[in-house]
Amino acid sequence: MFRRSFVILACGLALAGCGKQDQQPQMPPPAVGFVVMHEEPVTLITELPGRTSPYAVSEIRPQVSGIIKKRLFVEGSTVKAGQPLYQIDPAPYQAVYDNAKAALASAKARADRYQALVAQNAIAAQTYDDAQAAYLQAKANAEAARINLNYTRITAPISGRIGASTVTEGALVTAQQATALTTVSTLDPIYVDVDQSSTELLALRRAVAAGNLDRQGPLTAKVTLHLDDGSTYGQEGKLQFTDVTVDPSTGSVRLRALFPNPDGLLLPGLYVRATINEGVDPHGLLVPQQAVSRNEKGQPTVLVIDDKNTARLRVLSTGRAIGGKWQVLDGLKAGDKVIVDGLQAVRPDMPVTPQPAGQTPGQAPGQPSGAKN
Repeated sequence: MFRRSFVILACGLALAGCGKQDQQPQMPPPAVGFVVMHEEPVTLITELPGRTSPYAVSEIRPQVSGIIKKRLFVEGSTVKAGQPLYQIDPAPYQAVYDNAKAALASAKARADRYQALVAQNAIAAQTYDDAQAAYLQAKANAEAARINLNYTRITAPISGRIGASTVTEGALVTAQQATALTTVSTLDPIYVDVDQSSTELLALRRAVAAGNLDRQGPLTAKVTLHLDDGSTYGQEGKLQFTDVTVDPSTGSVRLRALFPNPDGLLLPGLYVRATINEGVDPHGLLVPQQAVSRNEKGQPTVLVIDDKNTARLRVLSTGRAIGGKWQVLDGLKAGDKVIVDGLQAVRPDMPVTPQPAGQTPGQAPGQPSGAKN
């Protein structure tokens, strides 16, 4: 009887021990910090490399041949349109002009005389017509001689900064020669040429067409410049031109902005970085970059907390990076809770303990950090 009671007691103790092992507490769901997605106006800004180019360029070439008698400008100075630059020896052209004027006077006198005679039927009408034609020919020759004489003084066709002279006094120049005597460049205003990816430009135009982007048009887009030394140019420019073709070698489209340059700080060929304000997305969504990872296909993904406090995987379509965040084009909506803290301990479809990002574990919402319940 005693032995039987001992066996029953031993079995009871064993069962009690097993019950204690089965009742060990399970680990609570991991705590995660989340941010709530809110729609907000998002300004789309693109920074692109570019180079400056003159607003206008004129290569100065002689239109008549002759010897350069004098250079009438200072190299590197600013010249005005119509300002004399070179003087070619005018003597041969003056002589031709004087001769043409004399021939014109003779032809005019003959035509006038014949006009009176033909009115009296003293000469044939054909004789008067020939005299009149000779007069018109002489008049044209005199005008051509005058134009060539004026061409001996070479003037600036545009206002701007003039470069170095390729000839000196005493040099022989020829009409329409290949080598320019000098170059005048208009630098105020000045162009900045930048290249934008055709893919980005196409996406931008589609957003405008769909009404997802407030944009006043390319002629009013504001542009700012950052110079090669890292400084910011003090004048603001405007986008003036978008090329109609895509460069097949780079897949980019040429954009051109116009900048005031009153102090002449920007010179042609200067490397700059242009920041272009392309418009505003009035219903933009921005997700912190630390919340975004990539799946095996390289697609951006985030973990979102559903109404049952379970982490759910979302595949996103993202735009550009804006201030440490990604622009969300698809995959999220306003009100979604995106996990940003504690991602290392969470997997898709896993229960979590959510709390607003930045709170310490166990802190009640709205409770200051370090306070106790």
